[in-house]
Amino acid sequence: MTDLGLSPAMNELGFYTLPGAPRSPRDLIGEVHTAEALGIGACFISERFNIKEAATLSGAVGAVSERIGIATAATNHNTRHPLVTAAYASTMHFLTGGRFSLGLGRGIDGLFDALGLPRIKTAALEDFVGIMRRLWRGETVLGHSGPCGDYPFLRLDPDFREHIPMTFTAFGPNSLELGGRAFDAVVLHTFFTDETTVRCVETVKRAAAAAGRDPADVRVWSCFATIGDHLPYAVRLKKTVGRMATYLQAYGDLMVKTNHWDPAVLARFRAHSLVANFQGALDQKATTEQLEQIAELIPEAWLAPAAMGSPEQCVAAIRRQFDLGCDGVILHGASPDDLAPIVQEYARTRDHQRFAHLPANPALAPRLATRAA
Repeated sequence: MTDLGLSPAMNELGFYTLPGAPRSPRDLIGEVHTAEALGIGACFISERFNIKEAATLSGAVGAVSERIGIATAATNHNTRHPLVTAAYASTMHFLTGGRFSLGLGRGIDGLFDALGLPRIKTAALEDFVGIMRRLWRGETVLGHSGPCGDYPFLRLDPDFREHIPMTFTAFGPNSLELGGRAFDAVVLHTFFTDETTVRCVETVKRAAAAAGRDPADVRVWSCFATIGDHLPYAVRLKKTVGRMATYLQAYGDLMVKTNHWDPAVLARFRAHSLVANFQGALDQKATTEQLEQIAELIPEAWLAPAAMGSPEQCVAAIRRQFDLGCDGVILHGASPDDLAPIVQEYARTRDHQRFAHLPANPALAPRLATRAA
C-alpha cells in the first residue's frame, strides 16, 4: 500500500459514520477522510430505513477509503435474501482488499412486526452464519431447510475460498454466547456499566472457549459514548440524555435488566407526559428544553459510563475499557471532526506495542492476519 502520509492507524479505535440523523449520506466522505487522517482504525455502519441503507453506505466507505476497516453494526439477515447478502459481503471483501466485516444484529421486534418480517431468533442467526461461511468457501447449498428459511439453491462462485469475518451486535446473554461461538467479533451496547462490560466480555470469551475456539480470536468492541466538553451544550445534551432516552424508548427493559438498574426509574420515565406523548425518537426530535426536562428523569449514574470532559479525561475513560477486557473501543455518537482533540490526545500517549497485533479489519482474528502477512 502506498504511504498515505497519515497518522499511524490505531486499529483498536473505531467510529460510527453518519451518527444520529445526518442531512445527507454524502457526509460520510469527509468523515472517512478525516478518520483515516487521524488514525482511527475502523468505520462502523449502522442502518436505518431512510438514507442509511447499509449496503450502499458500505460501498461508499470502501470507495473513498484506503486503509480503514469497515463493518456493518448492524444490518439484519431477514431484510435481504441470503444470496444477496452473501454477494454484498463478498463484493465488499474484494473491493476493500479484505477490510470488510459483515455485521448482524437482532433488530427490534416491534419494527419487524410492523414490516411483516419474522422476528429474529438465535437459531436463525446461527443457521444464517453457517450459510454465509459455506457460500464464501465456494460451496453450493442445495435444499437447505433450517431456522433461517428454506432455500432450494444457493451459490456464489465455486472458485471462492474466502474468509469474510462476521460481527455481531449483542446485548443479552444468549446473544453474547452466540457471538462467542459463531461470530468473529462482538459489538457491545452503549452505556454499559463497568460491571456489565466485564460480564459481557467474559460471556463472549467463555462461549468461544466452550465451542473449541481460541477466545482471543473473537474481538469484543466496547461501544462507548464519547462526548468531549469542547462540543456545544445542546449537542452534548442530545448525545447523552437524548441518546439514552431513545434507548429507553426502544428497549428500556433490556437496558435496565442488563445493567441491573432500578426498573422503577424506567417506569417513571415512561409515565412522564412528555415521554408518553412524544412522537418519534427523542434524540432526533426533542428540543433542548425538552431534553432538559427529560434529564431530570434519568439518573446521572445511568449516563456515567461514557467518555466525557476534557480530552485527557475522555482518553482515561477510553483506556479503562481496555482494562475491562475489551479489544477495541468505538468512539460512539460523534463524528471524526468532533472526536479530533480526543483522538489526538489518545495518539500522543498511546502504547503502540499493546495494539500492534490488531489488523485493520475490525473482526479479523490477529493470528489470521499474521498468517496472511
